[in-house]
Amino acid sequence: AILTLGHLYQTHSLLGGNTRCRAMLQSFSILLKSYTPPPSSRDFRHDVDHALLKPAFQYWTTLCRPHSVSMGNAFSFLKLAVANLDRDLAWAEARELLLESMEAYVTERIEYAGKAISRHAGSKIQDSGDVILVFGKSEVVNRLLLDAALVDKKKFRVIVVDARPLLEGRDTLQILSRAGISCTYVLLNALSYLMMREVTKVFLGASALMSNGSVLSRIGTACVALLANSNHIPVLVGCETYKICNRVQLESITGNELGDADEVACADCARINPSNRWGGFMSGAEDEKKETDVLTDWKQQENLKLLNLMYDLTPSDFVTGIVTEVGILPPTSVAVLLREMSPQENNESAFKGTD
Repeated sequence: AILTLGHLYQTHSLLGGNTRCRAMLQSFSILLKSYTPPPSSRDFRHDVDHALLKPAFQYWTTLCRPHSVSMGNAFSFLKLAVANLDRDLAWAEARELLLESMEAYVTERIEYAGKAISRHAGSKIQDSGDVILVFGKSEVVNRLLLDAALVDKKKFRVIVVDARPLLEGRDTLQILSRAGISCTYVLLNALSYLMMREVTKVFLGASALMSNGSVLSRIGTACVALLANSNHIPVLVGCETYKICNRVQLESITGNELGDADEVACADCARINPSNRWGGFMSGAEDEKKETDVLTDWKQQENLKLLNLMYDLTPSDFVTGIVTEVGILPPTSVAVLLREMSPQENNESAFKGTD
């Protein structure tokens, strides 16, 4: 389970903070079910933490991919749950308590939170005439749009904005169009034309919320929020509270994650599945690349470096409201919400990577 999940993280077959967090907790559940502390153990809590949880987490985050804020907060919760167990408990009983705690965490902090966010944000969608812009792919944004269309029977149109190299917006387009929602698909370079003429609201997802109200999300999100703000279009960011981090970040370089530079160099590639793996060139074979393409041999050019940043930081000034399971809040209230949350998010910073 550890090696398989690590491979999925490394190849970006699992994208999104919620998806990665669920997969991590499911793997821990599998490990706990098959683990038995050694007979010489004096405290099973120490053995579970140091012999089971930490090695697996360190393998995923150091050898596969930096962990997201959601994963870090969930891991802190799990460590706290282990530490709070009575050392005199039988291992079978302690294991059941841990499994129930992880299941409750996923249900309450992800599933129920998504439903509540959908309800809060859905109230802002007008029954007819709204043109909603979304960027890339966000589980919580897709959910609220589907609920508004299928449950509340509201009529609206969605503009899906996408960007290379991940092209996650294609997945969003497929999900929404199959549900019968009228959609338009454009790339990021067409954003200014659409924003000035058609868009009435912008819904964005988030990988993390910093304590100063800044939003960490997929690269390109800040451009969308900036342009919407300059055109006086409301920007709502859907984010579960378990993604809040007590770190303050002022720019997008420090703590960011670097993607594969070859994905930037590949200008004629076509994505063939929901991950960011590329299926060769649209013309058919790699040997048919244009010789005039300056990026063909970029690794041999000393003065050329390619940068593939995975995330950017959207300042709180560009965000109208943060939609969480507790309601729609201004970005300035994130610090207050963080202070009121459970101890595992307050006592330890969970930000070491991105989603």
